[in-house]
Amino acid sequence: MIRKSTEILISGGGIAGLTSACAFAKEGFNVVCVDPLLPATNSDDINADLRSTAFLQPAKNTLEKTGVWENFKKYSTPLEVMRLADAGGIENEIRTVADFNSSEISDQPFAWNLPNWLLKRELIKHINSLPNIKLLFGQKIGRITTRTSENLVIVGNEQYSCKLLIGADGRNSSTRQEMKIPVKTWRYGQKALAMAVYHSNPHNNISTEIHRSGGPFTTVPLPDQNGRHMSSIIWMEKSPRANALYNMEDKDFNKELNDRSCNILGEIKLASRKNIWPIISQKSETIYGQRFALIAEAAHVIPPIGAQGLNMSLKDLDTLLDLSKSHELGSPQHLKAYSSARKNDINLRIRGVDALNRAAMTEDHNLRTLRLKALKTLHGLSPVRKTLMKKGLGT
Repeated sequence: MIRKSTEILISGGGIAGLTSACAFAKEGFNVVCVDPLLPATNSDDINADLRSTAFLQPAKNTLEKTGVWENFKKYSTPLEVMRLADAGGIENEIRTVADFNSSEISDQPFAWNLPNWLLKRELIKHINSLPNIKLLFGQKIGRITTRTSENLVIVGNEQYSCKLLIGADGRNSSTRQEMKIPVKTWRYGQKALAMAVYHSNPHNNISTEIHRSGGPFTTVPLPDQNGRHMSSIIWMEKSPRANALYNMEDKDFNKELNDRSCNILGEIKLASRKNIWPIISQKSETIYGQRFALIAEAAHVIPPIGAQGLNMSLKDLDTLLDLSKSHELGSPQHLKAYSSARKNDINLRIRGVDALNRAAMTEDHNLRTLRLKALKTLHGLSPVRKTLMKKGLGT
């Protein structure tokens, strides 16, 4: 077996893993990033991730420090207003709207939105310009042997020694399983559909989350394409309904899209394939082990509400990286400090998004009425509204 060494080995070549590779490489570390799949960096690829990611202000700051924001910004769409709309009455129509405007708390937008497949393309392009990152796509992580001073990791027919092994390989993390770390999972009987759409009215840099039942229906602005307005859609529904929508012909699905959107963007038509996946909340029992740290969905999973998911992941990265400047890389002190620093924020956001999702799912008329009153009350109080916006940003 061929033996090699690196300072950091990252399991997972998704957005979180690739961004982590860039961040640690910029600080001078040697990095190897491994993923069992070949990257899908074109929207037409059958394996392409058709979701989009809205990078909140703190996440954008992390990307700037990492050196990748310059690759992203020309493709991004600013989100200047987060609009919550309640359509929980008897008729499928919006009863009230609550706008949260970024100008109330900042001179910057809340977030910048980009398609996930494009993010992966630009990250790989950036990595290919760096001498201290090695990408191993189409390779699987095998047996992990932990030692006090290093971990030994089988990758294909090679064995790597590393000072720090980072698990960034998603909710079904094989590295987490190999390290025998259990998880707690909450299931909602719910799935999400993701797609890009064309629409007749401009989005005006407004992201709208419409609450009715089954889960929120969220529109997130994308750049216009060939003179046509575009947005990405995340549509959460109870699993049987979501499955039925996923299997519809485009003509029938477009009709359902227009009904559920309450005409906020004018006429809507599919502009891409549909993706579908189950909605869960999940938390790893611990986010570190010997010379080992979990980040992103390997550590925590939440429903796609309020742009919290990947932004939590980048906070993991930012914390782990910053602590490496004051602690020996991968040492017990480094990883205990990382766990301690992230624990409260992870718990708070899992509980908060779980509560929001359950409120959005409800079919009970009385609970829908209570949700409407709560939305009006919270939005109507300026100090409360500003506090909620700052908490949502993580500032």
